[in-house]
Amino acid sequence: MASSHTPDSLIREFIALLVSRDLDAAAAMVTEDFEYDNVPMGKSFGPQAIQDTLNGFFSMCTGIDWEILRQTSSGTLESGTVLNERDDRVEIHGRWATLPVAGVFEIRNGKISLWRDYYDKQTIIDVMTPPAG
Repeated sequence: MASSHTPDSLIREFIALLVSRDLDAAAAMVTEDFEYDNVPMGKSFGPQAIQDTLNGFFSMCTGIDWEILRQTSSGTLESGTVLNERDDRVEIHGRWATLPVAGVFEIRNGKISLWRDYYDKQTIIDVMTPPAG
């Protein structure tokens, strides 16, 4: 992927890597003291947090399609903030479901130092629960 020149493009590149399931490349875009705050589920830290948190979830998904609906950013790649609203669509148990998400990202020295996602916990539990029958 092209190298990012703005906080906005950095986060768009990061989300695209996640959707393509390239967790190694996504983890390379975060700081050593990175904080992943998956608000309803809890926090994890460091580049390994992406692998640890997303590997299990992504392994359940037969399809991933996260759409950034709105995104705004301020600052620079040295010190910036990005806010986005997403529809994180996933295919699990043979059915597509949409999880509305609000994301907050902080950028320091060209890398992501914080990723915080807000969403409804029950919605994701419903998505991950196999259909009855």
